[in-house]
Amino acid sequence: MSVPGYRDMPGQQWDPHLPVDPREAEDFLDQYYRENPQRGDIKERLARIVDEIAETGTYTHTYAELVFGCRVAWRNASRCIGRLYWRSLVVRDLRKVGAPDEIFEELVRHLRLAGQRERNVIRPVISVFAQHVPGRDGSRLWNEQLIRYAGHRHAEGPHAGTIVGDPRYTQFTETLQQYGWRGKPDNPFDVLPIAIEGPGGDVNLYDLPESAVWEVPIEHPTLRWFAELGLRWHAVPAISNMRLTIGGVDYPIAPFNGWYMGTEIGARNLADADRYNLLPVIAERMGLDTSTERSLWRDGALLELNRAVLWSFDQAGARISDHHSESERFLAHIASEERAGRETPAEWSWIVPPMSGAATGVFHRYYHEADQRPAFYLDTDARELGRRGRSPIVPQVPDEPASCPFHEPEPAALPEHRGWFGRLFHRT
Repeated sequence: MSVPGYRDMPGQQWDPHLPVDPREAEDFLDQYYRENPQRGDIKERLARIVDEIAETGTYTHTYAELVFGCRVAWRNASRCIGRLYWRSLVVRDLRKVGAPDEIFEELVRHLRLAGQRERNVIRPVISVFAQHVPGRDGSRLWNEQLIRYAGHRHAEGPHAGTIVGDPRYTQFTETLQQYGWRGKPDNPFDVLPIAIEGPGGDVNLYDLPESAVWEVPIEHPTLRWFAELGLRWHAVPAISNMRLTIGGVDYPIAPFNGWYMGTEIGARNLADADRYNLLPVIAERMGLDTSTERSLWRDGALLELNRAVLWSFDQAGARISDHHSESERFLAHIASEERAGRETPAEWSWIVPPMSGAATGVFHRYYHEADQRPAFYLDTDARELGRRGRSPIVPQVPDEPASCPFHEPEPAALPEHRGWFGRLFHRT
């Protein structure tokens, strides 16, 4: 098959200069009125939309259309296993908010609403900011997620040769440092600031207040030494660099969250060799034989790390799913959609959990592959900004050697990544 977005088939690139396609608007309105017959006759509404597109190049959704579009975009998200709850998505209409300072204030409110630690509540929320108008620049949010941890590369000192924190965000961290951010270089869980680029290209950095960042200390129900590792993870996974498209209208800033499935943290974020790389550390503390892969030491360490994540979130009252239960719920979602006469698009490699895959029901079947809209899209430029950011442009002085204090020569070789535990268990 050659469905955009599946099996490395690139999706159609977004052209921000093009006006809204009236056919996309009509397709969306057909779907909206078909699933909401109480709304009445589509003809009058469609005629107004066509006139608005002809005049301005775009059109404005009603609040009801926006809510429906956001929820269906989640329903169509082929890489999400948690779509059974799509009707429960809380939609925040912030389309009149476009200035960076105001955007940041609303992002903080989003996190506080999504994760209410005083009530032990995590709820799915989306905040939809100003829509894109063809030919007009708007603000941009760089961060991949509203909460992520910095990767501090140490070139000298006691930690020389190591990356403290999350290596995935080392380049992003270094770019933000070029804008003046310093952070806490010795903290392996140093929350990155929010980076918002205004319409004129100015980049604004904002530190999230502690009250907006719900973090869970990771301990283990029986391995008491686990607490000595000092692990923690944030409770609200809010994806923030995907473009929401509804009926041809694009919303470049539309951060949204559900809640974590345990393996996202325990089998990927904390376990991957190019992330926190904790499996060798845990295996050593467990006394496992790491001299041969046939001992399955990675599997043993992986299991206990995932037990620790689930147990810790339960102790903190932070909602989290295990991969076995969520797999069954996803199959229930597919059955519910079939009863409604709809197929469920899904990408197998993302739906099957990253551990014990064959022990889950979602492993043993194929899925419908389709690029269905409304939808969320990760554009190439947004992906690059989320990983690396963009270095500041420094004016050059004529007739003098070009120099920039923010640009250092590339090192001959990147420092070896041993995870932030490298300084504890390895010589550097």
